[in-house]
Amino acid sequence: MTGLKFHLKHSVFVLLLSLLGLNSCMTSPYYQKSVTVPSYTWNYNFQPSFRFEISDTSSYYNLYFLIRHTDAYPYGNIWLNIYTKEPGEKVFQQSRIEIPLAETGGKWLGRGMNEIWEQRMPITRNDAAMIFKKKGTYEIKLEQNMRVNPLPEVLQVGLRVEKIGVPKK
Repeated sequence: MTGLKFHLKHSVFVLLLSLLGLNSCMTSPYYQKSVTVPSYTWNYNFQPSFRFEISDTSSYYNLYFLIRHTDAYPYGNIWLNIYTKEPGEKVFQQSRIEIPLAETGGKWLGRGMNEIWEQRMPITRNDAAMIFKKKGTYEIKLEQNMRVNPLPEVLQVGLRVEKIGVPKK
């Protein structure tokens, strides 16, 4: 009986240690926020805004567009206008990007459960990490820029910022 108890305790300890190890491998976000799209149809005039503070201008960051949509979303991509305002600026800078949401054959990217799909897609130039040049509050607004308005079957959209470390010298 004591051998079984030792084996059981050892197994539980190994399982807990493994879970802690897996958790430490996942990058936790520096900033993350998602908003629900009204009536699950993304209209041009619904432009969610995200504000976050940057104090470390020597580290690299990854930026991601977050989207949750249904299986009935009618396209394999989404075009976005991304408006960025740096600290101290009064005007937003606009960039337009295409984000793939499905493979060429139609299989959704990301992860799904039943008819709901979640995706985290990079939105930095060439998917490369970036450095914020100024300390302070940044603001990013998202606008869907598809030919269809409103865009159906979009449940939530958001922004994720991951701090990934200081460049090597």
